[in-house]
Amino acid sequence: MIQPRRLGYCRGIAFWLVLLIQVQVNACPFCSAVSQTFSEEMSTMKIVAIAELVEAAPIPPATEVSQELSKSKFVLDKFLKGGDLIAGDATIQVVYFGKAEPGTRFLIMAAETMPEAIWSTPLQVSELAEQYLLKLPNLPADHQRLEFFQKYLEDKDELLARDAYDEFAKTPYAGIIALKDKLDRAQLIGWIEDPAVPASRRRLYLTLLGVCGQAGDAQILEKFLRSENRDDKRGLDALIACYLTLNPDGMSTVEELYLANKKADYADTYAAIMALRFHGTELTKIPRPRLLVGLRHMLSRPELADLVIPDLARWEDWTVLPNLVQLFKDATEETIWVRVPVINYLRACPQPEAAAAIEELNKIDPDAVKRASAFFAFGASNFGGKTAPESPVPPAAPPAPVAP
Repeated sequence: MIQPRRLGYCRGIAFWLVLLIQVQVNACPFCSAVSQTFSEEMSTMKIVAIAELVEAAPIPPATEVSQELSKSKFVLDKFLKGGDLIAGDATIQVVYFGKAEPGTRFLIMAAETMPEAIWSTPLQVSELAEQYLLKLPNLPADHQRLEFFQKYLEDKDELLARDAYDEFAKTPYAGIIALKDKLDRAQLIGWIEDPAVPASRRRLYLTLLGVCGQAGDAQILEKFLRSENRDDKRGLDALIACYLTLNPDGMSTVEELYLANKKADYADTYAAIMALRFHGTELTKIPRPRLLVGLRHMLSRPELADLVIPDLARWEDWTVLPNLVQLFKDATEETIWVRVPVINYLRACPQPEAAAAIEELNKIDPDAVKRASAFFAFGASNFGGKTAPESPVPPAAPPAPVAP
């Protein structure tokens, strides 16, 4: 079993490596695509067609061992791509293990042209899915294609709903913003309120509502934030981000519930940090100095302080230097992993006090200083972020009231 101290140390190392690699947010910030979209897969193929099953291969008895797999007979009917590469008979033999009846329709693809074509496993499609697939080649290449996919986000055909979700999940956030006037706000709210919608899709719908929603919608979201029902908080990172987008003054609520509240659990607090990070890098509705006030609450929770120290450095908040030095000195077995992030913050800080602090802390824990230098010798001064354009950050505000 990994000891808590080691687990926390690994957490800190992994988080800092992510920042140092300079990962850019290129897609929907709170969504994770499930798989390749149909459009992506089709783009890599030479032939894409809707085929009809003519004759299914017999299923051999369980006791029979064959060196060669039986193949079913299909006829290529409608081409989405590569129809000009098929000459003469459009009947093909393909390995298929299903029990569909003749006349059933399938999507089938090949990466090579005839006669070397090796056909993909046939994918059975409904009549609706067939019409959906036939429209894909003619969609725009830019964000405007999302207007088509929006209609299928909660389609009864899971195949289409998943593909539509993936199309949104892989779209740059700027493209989603450009779709603002085409988004169905009422429909999005309905999906967000639907307990049957899974967390992954709810994150997307919250992201979209943040683009097209109205200020009054924040009241619906705050109800979820304050709920004791965990299901109401599905996709909490996106929920908080959307809430703050529609109600920038809601920072005090987020601080009360998750940042200043020492009873808030790790997952909820981390979700709030992710939401603030999103606002600090993708939006300008909340001034970065105000976001930093929220993040500074974590310095009074030493076991989680390492989660925000990289943000404090990337956003050039040097006002907390004395606080971080004290965190280093006060670190216990449960919070020892905070020391490496503190050293890297000090290495990034241009103030002369930072260099003096490193010398002082090196006498307390030279191993921590050495680890920081070893792991992050290739550029601790940047942390993978852009420098903040704002004026110097104001002093930290008093802690927000703790939720009862």
